[in-house]
Amino acid sequence: MISFTLPKKTVIGEGAFESSLNEIKSFGKKALIVTGKVITKTGLVSKTEEALKSCGIECVVFNDLPSEPTDLMVKEGVKVFTENNCDFIIGFGGGTPLDTAKAISVFSKVQGELTDFIGKEIEGNFSPLVLIPTTAGTGSEATKFFVITDTKTQAKLLLKGECLLPQLAILDFNYTISSPASITISTGMDALTHAVEAFTSKKANPLVDLYCVDAVKRIFANLENAVENPFDKEARENLLIASYEAGVSINNSSVTLVHGMSRPIGALFHVPHGISNAMLLVECLKFALDGAQKEFAVLGRALCSGEWGLQKSDKEMSEYFLQKLEELTRALKIPTLKEYGIDEQEFVLKIEKMADDALISQSPQNTKKQITKDDIIFLYKKLIQK
Repeated sequence: MISFTLPKKTVIGEGAFESSLNEIKSFGKKALIVTGKVITKTGLVSKTEEALKSCGIECVVFNDLPSEPTDLMVKEGVKVFTENNCDFIIGFGGGTPLDTAKAISVFSKVQGELTDFIGKEIEGNFSPLVLIPTTAGTGSEATKFFVITDTKTQAKLLLKGECLLPQLAILDFNYTISSPASITISTGMDALTHAVEAFTSKKANPLVDLYCVDAVKRIFANLENAVENPFDKEARENLLIASYEAGVSINNSSVTLVHGMSRPIGALFHVPHGISNAMLLVECLKFALDGAQKEFAVLGRALCSGEWGLQKSDKEMSEYFLQKLEELTRALKIPTLKEYGIDEQEFVLKIEKMADDALISQSPQNTKKQITKDDIIFLYKKLIQK
């Protein structure tokens, strides 16, 4: 049996927000806009406020967000939401504002700590969510997940629940054009990781496969161009659609080894999520290759034209995909752990904890190849020695 979930409604294209105002009015009279200071400085937030006020919706802006969301930040957002008697939440920005918006929606209604919900399905009737991505990467606007760092344990916690899917997801590529090259690379590689892992996961299904393959093709065809030509509207739109497709994919399948190992690196060494994924991507997928050779071969054939790919074996085409992936990471100048500035001795001291945290997340266990703690330790050691 296949269960497939999506946001209640998604609007795609230029002017998507303005065309959705009548629907947004149905969510209440006062909105909490959860965003970042960088997005606020672009003027996009003030334009959003003006549009909302023109149809009778008051706004409160919560934008005191660091690069990675934490439990303390969520508590502060809940305080702002409740003290201002807000009716619904608009998450506007990259993964941090969107995930924070989801968490505020939950914890404005329920008591407890993040750790109370580990391994549980969050349920409830929470404040309506409108999610508007300004980066093409996390796909958070399409998922039932949020990732928040617990400051007590310094662990990134993945929490989930169907109730976290937004009532409205708005995709307008114009919001992504201001993203600098570093963010375009980081988020693009995050979306690529989502799509590849969801396709090669134990939990994949035929509907997920359609979204994954299309997302992989769009990212390979457009990511380098968007980095080099940030105002290329076609490239930006394709990446935003791919990010959404990849978000839908992990929502209905799962991430696997790469995400399981990258989250602890992000939590302990403060590496942006997309970059930590990109650092691990090639080595982790090489390790997992023999468990999902057929699936990797499908992705390899998706990246080549004509009959050539059909004439090759699954082994050859799976290796071709990894070759193209390596070429992409080199072209984008993805750093190694050492090149990023992570100290080898400090990293080695934390490998045991990172391996435990990776397994606790349950993501590595979704890999079609059986993954053990020793495997994860081996990969961490290999990565820090590069």
